[in-house]
Amino acid sequence: MTDAILFESPAPHVARLVLNRPESRNAQDTTLLYALNDAFDRAARDDAIKVIILAANGPHFSSGHDLREGGSIADQMAPFDPVGTWCGFGCSGAEGRMAREKEIYLGLSERWRNIPKPTIAEVQGKCIAGGLMLAWPCDLIVAAEDAAFCDNTVGMGVGGVEYFAHPWELGPRKAKELLFTADWLTAAEAKALGMVNHVVPAAELAAFTLALAQRIATKPLFALKLAKEAVNAAEDAQGRAGAMNTAFALHQLAHSHNMQVHGMAVDPGGLQVRRKVEG
Repeated sequence: MTDAILFESPAPHVARLVLNRPESRNAQDTTLLYALNDAFDRAARDDAIKVIILAANGPHFSSGHDLREGGSIADQMAPFDPVGTWCGFGCSGAEGRMAREKEIYLGLSERWRNIPKPTIAEVQGKCIAGGLMLAWPCDLIVAAEDAAFCDNTVGMGVGGVEYFAHPWELGPRKAKELLFTADWLTAAEAKALGMVNHVVPAAELAAFTLALAQRIATKPLFALKLAKEAVNAAEDAQGRAGAMNTAFALHQLAHSHNMQVHGMAVDPGGLQVRRKVEG
């Protein structure tokens, strides 16, 4: 555990994990992602915990991937023990980047989605691109009235974030609009689409989410696990996992193309757009 993630026990049978990089709008560097994975593991393995809340300090839930993280891919990965089986982080060409993103983006998000306990994302402010990959794996989302969601990666020369849940969260037409335009999706719009369960005043967000978690925690843990497994299996039977793997492969193709054309993994013109979106 590091200061990047706080582990709280706000009520019996409830764990609350808190993103704690408010100075960077909770941008996700490698340290934060592995610390969050450690916290999820701790909560998942504690048989006294029935419900896990994912929250964030500061005015914004997450501004997405921290593109300011320096060093080579091998240097970024060196301090950490992978939780998956992919290797080759120091390899040249597309291999090293694909290995890293298979591990820390698609891999971790999918791992969190399959935690056999109910999870609730508690979202305020902006949730941008990679921030969706923290909220979407959670079973429920409670949003403050000021919450707004955006995937601006198409403007950066990439076809969407690595954990490509857009069609499953929004439906195909709204998913395309969100990607094509990079427009903001308000909390109220997200609720109307079924992506968000509840929208509450910002001052009530933490209390409402905790009360929801406590209601869930009155149920038998094994029954909660089975209910979650059944719903997740229904999604996967509809082709979610296969479609997501295809989207991930296309994401890697985009990175390779941008490296050849621009000398970097994203279209540099899109970085200016991202800064405006985050501002």
